[in-house]
Amino acid sequence: MAGTPARASMSDPGRGSDRAVIAFDGLGAESGPDVVVEGVARAAADGIGVRVFGRAAELSPLTEIPDVEVIEAKELIGNNEDPAAAVRSRPGASIVMAAADVAAGYADGLASPGATGATLAASVFALKRLKGVQRPALAVQLPAPGLERPVVLLDAGANSEARASHLIQFAFLGSAFAASALGVERPRVALLSVGAEAKKGNESTVEAHRALLEATTIEFIGNVEGRDLLSGAADVVVTDGFTGNIALKTLEGTAGAVGDAVGRAARSGPRSALGGLLLRPALGGLRREMDPDSTGGAIMLGLRAVAVVGHGSAGPEGIANQIRLAARAVRESSVDRIATLLAVSGAGRGALRAEAEPGSGTESA
Repeated sequence: MAGTPARASMSDPGRGSDRAVIAFDGLGAESGPDVVVEGVARAAADGIGVRVFGRAAELSPLTEIPDVEVIEAKELIGNNEDPAAAVRSRPGASIVMAAADVAAGYADGLASPGATGATLAASVFALKRLKGVQRPALAVQLPAPGLERPVVLLDAGANSEARASHLIQFAFLGSAFAASALGVERPRVALLSVGAEAKKGNESTVEAHRALLEATTIEFIGNVEGRDLLSGAADVVVTDGFTGNIALKTLEGTAGAVGDAVGRAARSGPRSALGGLLLRPALGGLRREMDPDSTGGAIMLGLRAVAVVGHGSAGPEGIANQIRLAARAVRESSVDRIATLLAVSGAGRGALRAEAEPGSGTESA
């Protein structure tokens, strides 16, 4: 069924409810419907309402859960399609229907493990940007072993290029998200660059650094380098989407490679095997902490409603965490808090003194 469905089996879902209701793209998961069923069930067990858009026959076990509603959607927008064109031309696609559901007020937020470009395009088209936001940004929580909370990195892939004005707005968006969703009282914000000095980096980074030094409504601490991402030097790290996505994928790949290397070393001989056995509990905890499924994915900041872009390869817990992240952002009123900070700081009226450039936020989708 295409379009926005009428409310049915759930008790008063949507905005205005005390309980967060999340529209979920049930066709996007690479591992298939069984993973979606288990993940949605886990999220619903936490008291989150979920409206799942997918093939009803494949998701039939979910119809037995009181807080879950399944809405028929048969079309999937894949990674190889042009995101903007596909979203505009296919109103019956699962991600398009889920985004429309939020825009119509039937759900409070969106989560999808589907194609990133399609999710970004559907979110921007349906949910719209907050007033004054030039380009929404993808913010991802980097699991940092030994730290009390993850580090927020943005942009993680929504905009392949960014002017100084965009980087400045990203700093405010990230600060507001860290404060609202992660509970950081005054987040320390830094720019990702090739050196700590103010004049290090490309022209956009240097210009953004100069402007952010004058900001009084966020805690700007200057530049950090790539090696500082997981050190706890900053709570929020800002860069363009091209650099941010490479940094994110490098960290994920490194974590996996190190984990595999440790496993091979532990199996290399009797003595190593004994040491590996003793270290197994600690290493298992570290592996879980570094697992991308642990954070749920990236959240699109700068829109008028919550939108989470999850990993397509997520397992059941990753699916559940995508929905949990969206629900937490809804409950903590992160969109309202971002809008307030932009208004108070002036960053929504031209991003301080940097020249503003209109943009859709889907350039690299």
